[in-house]
Amino acid sequence: MRFDTKAVHAGVTPDPSTGAIMTPIFQTSTYVQQSPGNHKGFEYSRTQNPTRFALQDSIAALENARYGLVFGSGLAAIDAVIKLLKPGDEVISANDLYGGTYRIFTKVFENFGIKFHFIGMEDVANIENYVNDNTKLIWLETPTNPMMNIVDIKGAAAIAKKHNIILGVDNTFASPALQNPMDLGADIVMHSVTKYLGGHSDVVMGALAMNSDVLYQRLAFIQNSCGAVAGPQDCFLVLRGIKTLHLRMQRHCENGEKVARYLAEHPKVNKVYWPGFESHPNHAIAKEQMRGFGGMISFTFHEDDMQQSFRVMERFKVFALAESLGGVESMANHPATMTHGAIPREERMKVGLLDSLIRLSVGIEDADDLIADLEQAIG
Repeated sequence: MRFDTKAVHAGVTPDPSTGAIMTPIFQTSTYVQQSPGNHKGFEYSRTQNPTRFALQDSIAALENARYGLVFGSGLAAIDAVIKLLKPGDEVISANDLYGGTYRIFTKVFENFGIKFHFIGMEDVANIENYVNDNTKLIWLETPTNPMMNIVDIKGAAAIAKKHNIILGVDNTFASPALQNPMDLGADIVMHSVTKYLGGHSDVVMGALAMNSDVLYQRLAFIQNSCGAVAGPQDCFLVLRGIKTLHLRMQRHCENGEKVARYLAEHPKVNKVYWPGFESHPNHAIAKEQMRGFGGMISFTFHEDDMQQSFRVMERFKVFALAESLGGVESMANHPATMTHGAIPREERMKVGLLDSLIRLSVGIEDADDLIADLEQAIG
C-alpha cells in the first residue's frame, strides 16, 4: 500500500458495533469484566485503549514498522527510550538537537549515571571515535533542530549494527511522509506527534515505532508501568490529522522551497539553512533518504544581533511567534531564548546556533502571503 493510501486508512477500521467509519473516542478509564480475569483484552485505559491502539497501528504502518507506541508528549517518548538503559551505559548523540532532548539527557538522566557524548554527525564516521563497551544507544535527529543538518541514517545504522548498539532516530522534522528511518536501518523511530502528525497545533503527544519484538515488549512495559500514555481524545485528533498528512506535507515542501529561495536572495539575510539547497552540507544524502525537503528553515542576519531578530519577529503578521512547529499555520521561533534556551550559549555557538538565528515552520497558507510578510518584517 502506498503512503498516501496508508495515511487515509492505516490503523482505522469501521467500528464493529455501529459501522462508524472513524474510530470512536473510547473516553473511559476502565472496562467491565464478566468475571475476574475475563476482560476481552481490555482492563484499564492506562494499559489498553481502543482509540490509542488504532493510532499506534497507524503510526507503525506509516513508518513501515511492526509496532507503534504513543505517549503523553515527545519527551515522554524519549524518556521511555532512555529507560531502556542502566547506570554506566553511554549514549552518543548529535550535538545539534532539540533543547528539550538535551535538557532531559543532561539534567535528568546524567543524574542516574548515564553518560552522554554530544558530537558532530555530519560525517557519521565520527561516531566510531566515541564507541566503547558501554555504548548502548546512538541518538540522532535528521534534519536537525534548528540547524537543519542532515545525518546519514544508513551510515549510522551500519555502525550501530557493527557494535550491537540501538539506533534511535527523531524523525519529527521530516515526518514519515518524507522519510522512513526504519527502512534505512534504525531500531527506534521517534516523533513529537505534536508537530506534523497532529498537524493542527491542538495536541501534545509523542510516539515510538520499532520492529524488534524485544524492544516493543520492553518499551510497552515502560509505557504501561510509568504511565505517560496519550488520552483517547488526543489520539482521535491525531488519527484525524494523519488522514491529510500527505497533502499537508506536499504544501509544506512547496511553500518551504519558495520561502527558502526568497530568503537566500534577501540582501539583509546572511545564511539560510534548508537541506534542499545543493550547497547545503549533505544535500546528496538528504536527496537520497528523503522524498522532499520539508517546511523547516532557519536563517541569520549579517550581524549576530538578537535585538534585530526580535524586531523582525515582533513585526510578523502572518507568521505566529510561538513555540512548536509543524502546524498548518506558519510559525516563527527564536531558538536561543525559546526552544533551545536550556542549552548553554557556548554549546549553541559551537554548532552555529547564533543569537540572531530565526527558525521558521512554513505552513500551508499562500506562499506569496508568507513572502510578503517576511518582506515587510525584515524590511
